[in-house]
Amino acid sequence: MQKPDDLALDAHWMPFTANRAFKANPRLVVSAKDMHYQSYDGRSILDGTSGLWCCNAGHCRDPIVQAVIKQAQTLDYAPAFQMGHPGSFRLANRLAQMLPGDLDHVFFCNSGSEAVDTALKIALAYHRARGQSQRQLLVGRERGYHGVGFGGISVGGISANRKQFASLLPRVDHLPHTHDVAHNGFSKGIPAWGAHLADELENRIIALHDASNIAAVIVEPMAGSTGVLIPPQGYLQRLRDICDRHGLLLIFDEVITGFGRTGEPFAAQTFGVTPDIITLAKGLTNAIVPMGAVAVKKDIYETLMNTAPDAGVELFHGYTYSGHPLATAAAEATLDLYEKEALFARSKELAPYFEQAVHSLREMPNVVDIRNIGLVAGIELESKPGKPTQRAFNAYLRCFERGLLIRTTGDTIALSPPLIISRAQIDELIDILGQALRETGRD
Repeated sequence: MQKPDDLALDAHWMPFTANRAFKANPRLVVSAKDMHYQSYDGRSILDGTSGLWCCNAGHCRDPIVQAVIKQAQTLDYAPAFQMGHPGSFRLANRLAQMLPGDLDHVFFCNSGSEAVDTALKIALAYHRARGQSQRQLLVGRERGYHGVGFGGISVGGISANRKQFASLLPRVDHLPHTHDVAHNGFSKGIPAWGAHLADELENRIIALHDASNIAAVIVEPMAGSTGVLIPPQGYLQRLRDICDRHGLLLIFDEVITGFGRTGEPFAAQTFGVTPDIITLAKGLTNAIVPMGAVAVKKDIYETLMNTAPDAGVELFHGYTYSGHPLATAAAEATLDLYEKEALFARSKELAPYFEQAVHSLREMPNVVDIRNIGLVAGIELESKPGKPTQRAFNAYLRCFERGLLIRTTGDTIALSPPLIISRAQIDELIDILGQALRETGRD
């Protein structure tokens, strides 16, 4: 796309972007509706990624737009400290009804990164309230992504997100990731091999640090931003069992997987494992207004309530925009739309067709693995010698020029279309991506 003559680009320092390359050849969108963006030069772009894993109900959906407009005209902001407004209480109650088990107390923030840092702080505060303040070590996982706060990049396992920032949280360890093409290559749905990798928590990390010093384990049920890594059969249940044996809290980061992505409201329900804490964001408001949330089990909440002084603040943590009126209005309208259009059931219904479609790309040039669950898939390409990430990004550029938005992470192409996608649009997505992969194979 040609650089617009009427728009100065240099002042904006863009996130997770090669700024110099982008500004030399920008990709700009100016509007969106349902399954499509409109580019600056007037082309229609099929959204194969729900924006950034977040527009699960599609774009500019009128019921959500109207709810935000109405709220902005009624109550623009209410202080979040020592005050409240009805919307945040309604939303918390509604989420408590949707979440599995007794995850029935909700703390609001503004993003997935803030949700993760909040969850880690709650875990530490909980153990301190129980008289076990020595439980300070936090366990993440290699190739995990938990946002960009200092807590999130500490427990996260993506080296590029950590290398510029020197020392982070001092007491952190990491489980191995679960991705192994030799054993699970081209798996459809949940792979069979790898549950034993959870035993590293007990056999290595607990053996090294002692459980009495460990506060929590945080994992994505399905790792998204690192290349769509599906947990092996039984893996999450083993983590749950080990945490239970040793008094560790288990945190699921469902910022990507929440709200229908895996065919259930939350991946915890897809995999049949209930954590102690869940982080949420993205699909919570369909991305129209930023919002994050942390849901905790009743025992965690009550422990902090019951050990604090009467009328005292139980958790010294929060954000100016926690439970913002526009965000809660957007979230309520989004949940209404999910329910009215049965989008979680639609995700589950479309998943087999989507699976068949993405695996049809198996014989394309340089494809070394395909993995999928629900309406999400990863197509991993063999890296060019000495030029990692280039092959997938070239496919990204070709797709965009042909009218398709995909996402790449390393040399993996990630697909996570809105839950409103049709079968014909799945076919269109795969056709464009296939053309791009064939051309990229000649690079």
